[in-house]
This record gives sequence, structure tokens and C-alpha cells, in this order.
Amino acid sequence: MNINSSFSHKKQEPENSVLYIVGTPIGNLNDISLRALNILENVSLIACEDTRQTKKILSKFQIKNTLFSFNEYNSSKRIPKIFYDLKAGKSIALVSDAGLPSICDPGEDLIKKARLNGFKIICIPGPCAALTALVSSGMPSSKFIFFGFLPKKKKDRQILLEEISKSEKTCILYESPHRLKKLLKELKDYCGCEREIQIFRELTKKFEEHIGTNIEMILKFFEDKEVIGEITIVINGIKRENSPEFDKFELKKELNDLINAGLSLSAASKYLAKKKGVQKSIIYNLY
Repeated sequence: MNINSSFSHKKQEPENSVLYIVGTPIGNLNDISLRALNILENVSLIACEDTRQTKKILSKFQIKNTLFSFNEYNSSKRIPKIFYDLKAGKSIALVSDAGLPSICDPGEDLIKKARLNGFKIICIPGPCAALTALVSSGMPSSKFIFFGFLPKKKKDRQILLEEISKSEKTCILYESPHRLKKLLKELKDYCGCEREIQIFRELTKKFEEHIGTNIEMILKFFEDKEVIGEITIVINGIKRENSPEFDKFELKKELNDLINAGLSLSAASKYLAKKKGVQKSIIYNLY
């Protein structure tokens, strides 16, 4: 497939000794750009998160090129060879399995070190699940926070969940299907049942699905279902002007009284949250 004629009016790409960061489709292969195809066809080498995934794209568009794996397990060994090839005048494309490299995918370390070593880097923009979900959600998009996958370590996870619960900005998360229900229960504890949230499953693919209006509704939706597919979560920020005023010390005293009377911390927090109109997570963390 020769598409160089499409770019005859621009600087000829690919250039020698350039590391190209190439965005690839997150599902629907037809989302790839003409410029991305030109780069993938004409660079010297393509560094892939998984060569099998990249071959699917190349095969669809009848492109042949030399691929090698570049992932979290071999990146430290591959980077010196990539720099050697760039110094020798070769052009290299970096791709992940889907979306933009380094967004929750391999590449961040390579790009940072390439810059420090003076190599030219050009990004060929492409699809991104986080932004696709954000603009589809209808939630405020001028200010947002992208958290990627939350850490598995309990303490680190709690810190970020607390940040999400208090954020006035729209929050975006990725999650694996088998951990989604656990995350939703955590979000319910920290953000309350009514926090606006939407789940985006299998974006751009045949069975794309947009689910939910709030956490309680989504928990019920998935209650008896097996979760499959790629998951992106968008959570609306809180409205500070609507946040109720409360006496922190008086609330803490009531919480302690309920616990001393025999209620669990969770049950006492839930009761006071409903009574005072305050988020459960705020009361929970007073203890």
C-alpha cells in the first residue's frame, strides 16, 4: 500500500533518526489515520507492545515492515538498541496494542530517555479511550483528572479514592473487567450512591456500551452479569456550592456515640451520612 502521494505537499515523512510515537485504534481499525499508516509503512523499524496485535493492523492495510517487541519486561534491554539505530539514521515507530503509547502503556521511559539523549520525537496522534469516554459522557471536559488504573496496594489505593471523592473535576479511570465490581463498591463507599458515573465498555467496537447514571444503578446493572471487555470509567466532580455545612467536631462526637452504642463504623457512617446529607466517606474518615 503506497500512500506517500497523500503527503506530497508536506515535509517528507518519515525523517531519518526520528522516534515516532504512533497512535493506533482502540478497537475499530478504521480509526487509524493516513499519516499513521504512512509512518508504519515507511519507517525503518516498528517497536510494538505485542507484535501479534500490530500485525493485525499491518495485515488489514497490506503493509509489510520489520517489527520487534518493546514492553515493560524487555524495555531496559531494548532502549540501547533503539538509540543505536536512531544514531545510525534509522527511523523508528513506537506503538502500543491500542491507543497512544505511554498512556497506561509502555513508552514513557523510552520517550523521556530519548529526549534526554537529544533525539527528535514526533507524535502521530490517534485514538485514546480516556478522551473518547470523556467527550461521550456529557460531563465537564475543560478540567479533568486521569488516574489510569488504580494501584493494588491498599494504602495507595485509598489515597486516590479519597482524592476522587473530593474532586471537583471530572475523573477518568481504567479498570480490568474482573476487578470492576470491587472498584464500584469502593467508589460507592467513598463517593456515595448518587455520584454521577458512567461506564464505557468496548469503545469503538461492535458491542460498544455506555452504562449508567450513578454508582447504585451501575452496581445493580452488573449484579448478575459477567463483566467482559475493555472498561473506562468517567466520574463527575462534586459541586462545592451544594456541599452542606456541618460541624466537624459535633459530627465526630455523634459518630463516636453511635459506635460506642454498638454500631459498626460503616453502619454509623451510613446512618449519619443520610441524616446530615454528608458524604459517607467524609464521616468515615473522621473516626
